[in-house]
Amino acid sequence: MLKNFLPNEHVKSVFDIHPAALKQRGIKGIITDLDNTLVAWDVKNATPEIINWFKQMKDHDITIMIISNNKQERVKIFAEPLDTPFVFSARKPLSHAFKTAANQMGLKKENIVVVGDQLLTDVLGGNFAGFYTILVLPIVQTDGKITQFNRKIERRILNYMRRKGKITWEE
Repeated sequence: MLKNFLPNEHVKSVFDIHPAALKQRGIKGIITDLDNTLVAWDVKNATPEIINWFKQMKDHDITIMIISNNKQERVKIFAEPLDTPFVFSARKPLSHAFKTAANQMGLKKENIVVVGDQLLTDVLGGNFAGFYTILVLPIVQTDGKITQFNRKIERRILNYMRRKGKITWEE
């Protein structure tokens, strides 16, 4: 059961995910979380760096879709200027939103990576749905109330996995 919480890969930020490396692995699409993955949870719009990252992916024919547990207004304000499709109120870790995103992208699971900052929503949901998962460090150390609760559980899971030798990265 705990293996479902393990990401396939761990990086510091989305900026450590490069389109050429993804293409070499046959990746054509990214399903990404929004809050604390792309921007801080309390930042409404994409930063210039994120805009550039999206452009790099698009230049390499890698499709990006955002799935978020947040409300439509929050996700729409961020995604529309980037001309990026999105799923809001995704109810992650349930796999429905991940499968919906893959269908809308018109891609197979093996051609998609799931990127996010939370084990309990992004990694668990991506793993349950059968995708390759990449965990990024949260952009900021503050969170909304539900996420604060999730982080406490995540710390326990990560500490246990570290003690068992399942993970080697440091945060």
